[in-house]
Amino acid sequence: MNFLTIGHRGVMGVEPENTLRSFVAAQHAGLDVIELDLHLSKDGALVVMHDTDVDRTTDGTGPIAEKTLAELRALDAGRGERVPVFEEVLEAVTSPLQAEIKDVQAARALAEVMLRRDLVSRVEVSSFHDEAVAETARLVPGVRTALIGSHYGTDIVERAVECGAATVCLNIRRLTLEIVEMARKADLKVLGWVVNTQDHLRLVRALQLDGATTDYPEIKRTGRFTA
Repeated sequence: MNFLTIGHRGVMGVEPENTLRSFVAAQHAGLDVIELDLHLSKDGALVVMHDTDVDRTTDGTGPIAEKTLAELRALDAGRGERVPVFEEVLEAVTSPLQAEIKDVQAARALAEVMLRRDLVSRVEVSSFHDEAVAETARLVPGVRTALIGSHYGTDIVERAVECGAATVCLNIRRLTLEIVEMARKADLKVLGWVVNTQDHLRLVRALQLDGATTDYPEIKRTGRFTA
């Protein structure tokens, strides 16, 4: 089995999340895929940040959607890092990316970049929003998509099939064998998040998942050898 290790917002356990520094560290650690989050700024820039506001991860305050790219650039995102835009990440690392659409409005902007730069083979698009997954699949022929679930039941499998996702990314704390078996019958790949401990890794292995999203690069070294 080709088990994927996915760097959560880079390696957010050791570097400022969703920064170029964090993404470069994830690549240097040998993680197979780098996960990041996307929002639109007030002036339509595709910016890399998790929350809807800047309060937690920068020295600023207020919603991303109410700030221009220039205003976002003026903020410290940790250790002197600046809030990056998606295309900067494409240049900073060569790793495959999993781009999570946090704001449904960002789906179209991401699709435009993917089409312009021919990123179908490099970028998988994920979202908690079924409509964002479906819209991306409509706009970008051949794109790989994933539906994310945090608080979910067996309905997550049906939802993934309906919106055209090939993968489900599921909160490891709620994942059951029943859901994994249903996903397999629907030919879906299953990724677990966030996998940061040996106990989590053992669960991932027991359920025979396709991969795990982690905050720490050590999972890459230990994950392949966990019973």
